[in-house]
Amino acid sequence: MAKPRGERTPGGVIAAVLAHSVGDEVGLEPGDRLLSINGHALRDILDYRYYSAEENLVLVIEREGQQHRLEIERDYDEDLGIEFAQPLFDGLRQCNNRCPFCFVQQMPRGLRSTLYLHDDDYRYSFLQGSYVTLTNLTEDDWQRVAEQHLSPLYVSVHATDLQVRRKVLGNPEAPDILAQLRRLAEMGIRVHGQIVISPGMNDAEVLRRSIEATAALWPTVRTLAIVPVGLTRYQQGCVRPLGTDEAVAVLGIVAQYASEIRQQLGCTWLYPSDELFLLAGQPIPPSAFYDDDAQHENGVGLVRILLDDWLKAKRRARKVRSGVSRITLVCGTLIAPLLNEMAAEFGALAGLEAEVVPVVNRLFGEMVTVSGLLTGNDVLAALRERELGQYVFLPRAMFDSTGRLTLDDLTLDAMRERLGVPVSTASAMSEVIGARHLRARASR
Repeated sequence: MAKPRGERTPGGVIAAVLAHSVGDEVGLEPGDRLLSINGHALRDILDYRYYSAEENLVLVIEREGQQHRLEIERDYDEDLGIEFAQPLFDGLRQCNNRCPFCFVQQMPRGLRSTLYLHDDDYRYSFLQGSYVTLTNLTEDDWQRVAEQHLSPLYVSVHATDLQVRRKVLGNPEAPDILAQLRRLAEMGIRVHGQIVISPGMNDAEVLRRSIEATAALWPTVRTLAIVPVGLTRYQQGCVRPLGTDEAVAVLGIVAQYASEIRQQLGCTWLYPSDELFLLAGQPIPPSAFYDDDAQHENGVGLVRILLDDWLKAKRRARKVRSGVSRITLVCGTLIAPLLNEMAAEFGALAGLEAEVVPVVNRLFGEMVTVSGLLTGNDVLAALRERELGQYVFLPRAMFDSTGRLTLDDLTLDAMRERLGVPVSTASAMSEVIGARHLRARASR
């Protein structure tokens, strides 16, 4: 009998089976749909990992419309050796908020479809470190978080004052985040939090109260990042970006708590994002400040990694291959002043000219200044009719996780062809120096 329209087939489609693995030995094949393990229907890869931990397993698979039952005996630590086409089998959990700064709502038309998904799925928070608001959790979800011990989770706090948080989220029914964090504490779940600062909404005194209330939940809340709101030219709400003076004010509030928190907890805990320091024109803290790397994906500590990388790499700069006279380094406008300093020093040491080209973001608007949101076409436009030299280095962050596609679906090969010179990606100066184009000659 056909399934009702819109009803999703349970289980996950197997994309690959490792040769000579348990899954291969029992006859699993790509295209099979794994429906259940030991009677437990599978909603996602988390269920698969949790229920496949036993030594004796009964799998139910679907192949070409027919169900098959497989019994398996294996060693406790012996993996089945299968990969799934998607980590979520029952679909992505959609966001029920209407944040005025929602980046998805600020996307122009014509980009790939996945960029328009309003996701707010606690499973991706556990699997990939993406931030969620916890506003769409059901009681079954809470029970599952406890049962499968999905820790840590990455949570957008934004404000601990309930009415302010509801305004920031555009959700008049958003639950009390402090009550939710206390419930996670009772379950033994660790949390990494973030507060995205929208000036006039959750900064100033609201920010102070949020820091104090969240810090009181240590050790459940392991870190808290403070991040400026990101807006594009398509934003139509009431939110505006932070100005320089406001970034200075936010850093001032953080500084008021930083030393006391470190003295009490023995760690930094409260981490302003790199963007705040750059906006404020203040120096990036030393390496010792960044004693937890959980907030890297939130733009915390990456500039310090870049600076420390250059300190270690510069001694190799004199050994780059002779014959290279000029290279081009591409970046967003925010990091350009720092990269200019490094490029000038590199050029002097290596005996070449290293030009930095900061690219203005035409697609999203000039207020979007980070390298990770540059598009291929904006980069090509910025480099058109320039003297590029022998090699061009693009920021690795502007490509997807595979390193292949830009936000506007240009490939690295396509950009090489359009520019007419060798093009590589890099995320640090050591990668520029170590690239095959500039590889150091063997010492004699």
